[in-house]
Amino acid sequence: MHQFDELDRRIIEVLRSDGRAPVSKLAEILGITRGTVQARLDRLLESGALLGFTVRVRQDHEADAIRAVMMIEVAGKSTTAIIKRLRGMPELHSLHTTNGAWDLVAELRASSLHDFDRVLREVRQIDGILNSETSILLSSV
Repeated sequence: MHQFDELDRRIIEVLRSDGRAPVSKLAEILGITRGTVQARLDRLLESGALLGFTVRVRQDHEADAIRAVMMIEVAGKSTTAIIKRLRGMPELHSLHTTNGAWDLVAELRASSLHDFDRVLREVRQIDGILNSETSILLSSV
């Protein structure tokens, strides 16, 4: 497991606010060389500590999107394999381990009820998932 140092944390912090920032901009913001930034990014990616780069969309931009929270129960020691499968789904917005009756909590987003239904079926067919419970998020208050 990768151990983050202060520079790793600062790089990730900048990327969270601008995941498209070029290496030269990261270097300028952090006050370090481009080579250092690139080496750190390569190490973070190779170790799996940094999974990639993404686009963040304002919540109100996708007003018609179906958003839901899915609680997932996992069989035995299959959690790691299930997490890998779930991360490959573009509709998965976030994924968390948890304690209690459920093992994982996933936030899902789909463009329509038809797509949402498909995503639910795909998740439930993953080997090692014993049970799930899904709640559609109606509005943010």
